[in-house]
Amino acid sequence: MKPCTSESMEVEERNSRTARPDDGGETEERIIYGVEDVPLPHLTVVFALQQAILALGSTLSIPFILTNQLCSSTNADARAQLLCISMFMCGVATILQTTFGVRLGIIQGGSHNFLAPIIAMMALEKWKCTEEELHIDSISVNSNYTITIDRDEVWQRRMREIQGNLMLASIVQLVLGCTGLMGFFLRYIGPLTIAPTISLIGLSLTAVAADINQYHWGIAMLTLTLIGLFSLYLGRVKVPIPSFSREKKCHMTTYPIFQLMPVILSVALCWILSYILTVTDVISPTIVINNKNTTNLARTDARLDVLNTMPWFYFPYPFQFGTPTVSVAGFAGMLAATISSVIESVGDYFAAARLSNAEAPPPHAVNRGIATEGFASIISGMVGAGHPTTSYSGNIGAIGITKVASRRVFQVAGATLLLSGIIGKFGAVLTLIPDPIIGGTLTVVFGMVGAVGISVLQFMDMSSTRNLTILALSMILGLMVPQWLLTHPNSINTGSEDLDQVLEVLLTTAMFVGGVIGFILDNTVPGTKEERGLLRWRETLEASQKRRKPVQYNMPFVTRIIKRIKCCVYFPISPTFSKSPLTCCKKTKNQKAYELDVVTTDIKPVQQNGGGT
Repeated sequence: MKPCTSESMEVEERNSRTARPDDGGETEERIIYGVEDVPLPHLTVVFALQQAILALGSTLSIPFILTNQLCSSTNADARAQLLCISMFMCGVATILQTTFGVRLGIIQGGSHNFLAPIIAMMALEKWKCTEEELHIDSISVNSNYTITIDRDEVWQRRMREIQGNLMLASIVQLVLGCTGLMGFFLRYIGPLTIAPTISLIGLSLTAVAADINQYHWGIAMLTLTLIGLFSLYLGRVKVPIPSFSREKKCHMTTYPIFQLMPVILSVALCWILSYILTVTDVISPTIVINNKNTTNLARTDARLDVLNTMPWFYFPYPFQFGTPTVSVAGFAGMLAATISSVIESVGDYFAAARLSNAEAPPPHAVNRGIATEGFASIISGMVGAGHPTTSYSGNIGAIGITKVASRRVFQVAGATLLLSGIIGKFGAVLTLIPDPIIGGTLTVVFGMVGAVGISVLQFMDMSSTRNLTILALSMILGLMVPQWLLTHPNSINTGSEDLDQVLEVLLTTAMFVGGVIGFILDNTVPGTKEERGLLRWRETLEASQKRRKPVQYNMPFVTRIIKRIKCCVYFPISPTFSKSPLTCCKKTKNQKAYELDVVTTDIKPVQQNGGGT
């Protein structure tokens, strides 16, 4: 590749503005670095750091929520450990996905989809936080005996329950990817199933964000306002920054920093403000919540002791918190979230290919992507991250802004996140971020999750009474049923304690209730494919198939060996996969890709995947 000077990049970018209309009526721009391109080493590091920073916003929020649910909101050591594990798994999963999975530029990280079933699981009587666990470290039974509550055991026994059920659900995801079964299920899933499922994830978590914001609503709203200001109003403003190239040497260039890093900038500014308010004692050390004095987590020194207790290096290892436990109720909730996550990830794969100006991933690549996410989630459960890994849509969207889709960049970003998780002091510093700042960020994140779900409705006929009725029932029941059950505990009584727990977890998970209702009604109430939105969905995905750059979707190192084994054509994750075991005696000219079972593409010889244009 030729040296990348600022002048050459400008020429390329100017050429990229020559839009080419495709059959779908869209205009597309070429990107500076395609999936197979490798930027110069120093540029690779810069681009990788950018993607890693973008991922931190979503990655950091999950451990903060988990510690609250695990009855350890004041346990800074627990939060630091979970932060390190989350970043470590984010790096591991990204490297696996970009190297052996779908092999596109995709950052993997913690999934917010699983917070809803975790919250429902922790709401069971068995796992509810007691007053002793929340407020004191030891209680006296009488003058002769004292029971000491182990602060770590308080959250670790709950984490073990999450670990076990997460690993079981992830095994199902691994099976779905390795067997290609997801293609069968996706035939019956349309916008009226996806929209309420994803929307209710965000809407059902509003109370979680409010609980974190309550330490200082002013700082929380300032964080939210700054994110909106940077991303909406200042998004197109390019800030001059020092740069260097061989031809121009040291010079100034412009960079859309507000558009690329609104969350990081907002967190940094509000963190500085919180520090000033802490030093001047404007923010009091304690705050009254629910008629009880508690540590004010809006102060920057609320968890300062964790910097001394956290080791410099922290290496997550399997089952470090003990032997995981499982329950039918927990597994059912995790399984529902897993199916939702898989559907979302499939859409992310094709979005990444479209933004990267790359040909759509073939079935074997999609199968491998799903299987890789399942495998990485199993590891995540083993080391105690408390969440699985999934594709980050925000980082995929950043490809359209940065025009950098290089696989090598994302692999380096994964390595960066992995090292950040191993350095324990880095996680300890991040725990010092005041809760209201995280709460303000989560308010935007949860709102965006809900908005993404609503955006799916654009594909269907919104003037249809059929569609409006199904959507209305899915949304209202998805919100009403869980809310009623949470305010009326022990309302379900089937005579079987295990069945009661399963139903309670499922029916208090909003996305499950809304998604199941939408799925059943959409597939049973008569309606045309055009009315249901399937035709417009098909046209959009077909349009994204054409005039794309070839991408090497084959697995590295082993593809040559696999080609020699004829039976591998029947394995859904094999690069030579071209035949279903059920139709092995039939010859087909076309093979369906996984674009929700609506896109048909011609099978190309495997060796052409890495060819030219």
